[in-house]
Amino acid sequence: MNNREEVDLYRDTYVRYLGYANEVGEAFRSLVPKSIVWFSYALSSGYVLADTVHKGAKVYQANTTSQRTKNVLLSTSDTLIWQTFASIIVPGFTINRICAAVQFAQRKSTRTAFKKPWISTLVGLVSIPFIIHPIDHAVEGAMDVTYRKWTGYHPKVPLCGIKHE
Repeated sequence: MNNREEVDLYRDTYVRYLGYANEVGEAFRSLVPKSIVWFSYALSSGYVLADTVHKGAKVYQANTTSQRTKNVLLSTSDTLIWQTFASIIVPGFTINRICAAVQFAQRKSTRTAFKKPWISTLVGLVSIPFIIHPIDHAVEGAMDVTYRKWTGYHPKVPLCGIKHE
């Protein structure tokens, strides 16, 4: 039983999709009130904070050395920075710009069928699965050559889910 890999609630279950709520909000930005978009960011931020606390608590429970506080701070800061960029900032900006590009093309188009307001939302929603993994990997790489290099801290398992062998 101990050989089974632990299921991470925030990475290995449907809870992970809460981190993408702001991307859905951005896709719907042209159709819904701004308060709905901001609420989607609140959901994503709550997910990020919950995962950060979870990772810090795991390190706190597992580490009984004199470096416990330092390791908890490094783990929580690493998770918070990674999640903020990989789950909120970069994907939110990316979907926002994809939808803006579609809306720009719609304004330039002479075809009335292409001018439907839900088209940019549909394109934004369809884009989400295609941008997630490249963004996760890019943020992981950026963290490896910046923050993690500066602090000397590297999580045992990369936050983007790829296991190094």
